[in-house]
Amino acid sequence: MVTIKDVARLAGVSISTVSRVINDSKPVSPEAREKVLKVIKETGYKPNDVARSLVTKRSYLIGVIVNNLANTYVAEIVRGIEEIGKMYDYDILLCSSYFSKEAQQKYLQLLDRKQAEGIVLVGYDFDDEIIEQVKNLNKPYIFFTRNIKNNINYIGIDHFSASYEMTNYLIRQGHRNIAFLGDFEERSSVEKDKIEGYLKALQENELEYNMVYTAGGRRYSHAYESGKEIVKDINNFTAMVCSNDELAIGLMNILLDKNYKVPDDISIAGYGNYQIGQYVRPQLTTVGEPFYDIGAVSMRMLIKTIIKGEKSISNVMELPFTIEKRNSVKKLDDNKK
Repeated sequence: MVTIKDVARLAGVSISTVSRVINDSKPVSPEAREKVLKVIKETGYKPNDVARSLVTKRSYLIGVIVNNLANTYVAEIVRGIEEIGKMYDYDILLCSSYFSKEAQQKYLQLLDRKQAEGIVLVGYDFDDEIIEQVKNLNKPYIFFTRNIKNNINYIGIDHFSASYEMTNYLIRQGHRNIAFLGDFEERSSVEKDKIEGYLKALQENELEYNMVYTAGGRRYSHAYESGKEIVKDINNFTAMVCSNDELAIGLMNILLDKNYKVPDDISIAGYGNYQIGQYVRPQLTTVGEPFYDIGAVSMRMLIKTIIKGEKSISNVMELPFTIEKRNSVKKLDDNKK
């Protein structure tokens, strides 16, 4: 294995000169730099990352803690984080906690020992204590979490406006009795924004009807079970907005099992634009969240903060959302409104 001593000997310079070239830490004459780079290229020398970090005080490492990488939106966010990290020569240490507070605490300790230069948390249900622990590490950090707290660095979309626009889209399709299915057990600011956006659209269109259901959770199974009660009221509304795509698909399937057709009998709209929504039948109309872009933009912001030598990001950034118009919403005839 080629060492830094070998590079120095072959280039005819000192070890410290080689170190300065590798780490770009102090000025080196153009001639010496050219000699060192030529030897590095010819020998295939790879710097020792540990030794390099001791010299530069840099690890070029970002710690990413996720709750569940199996979620498609989490995977998309991580993909954006990873690809931007590569552009800036940063490595990603990915830690999956599976919603365990103890695991999250251990990973934060690990990332601190590894001298990670920044921390990213992705997913639901990060405890207040975990958030405070991240802040106390005195490193730049950013969150992608739906249970948004005050005074944290967050990148996402305007959920009030997204829910408002989706409800208005249904109204433009002729629907007047529109229900809402959400996970209000969570009581997060995001869930509150969604329901308030829905109610605001109804109010502005002078629609007094509203019916809000809670699924008791945010998973497919929660919607399927709560849907057994919802179908009893199905003649009271023509469309339903769901606060995420899993709930929408769970509801669509219980309706199918109860011999109701989407969108012929009822229109269903989701939220999130998970990949599975394009493969169910009918394809799911939904709010599109730019998960990859959220990951990419946040990583760029995090790295630029690190490069500037700053310890904190004071930012809440909202990216554009879309209304993905597919086949689960039907335009009503005038006599069916």
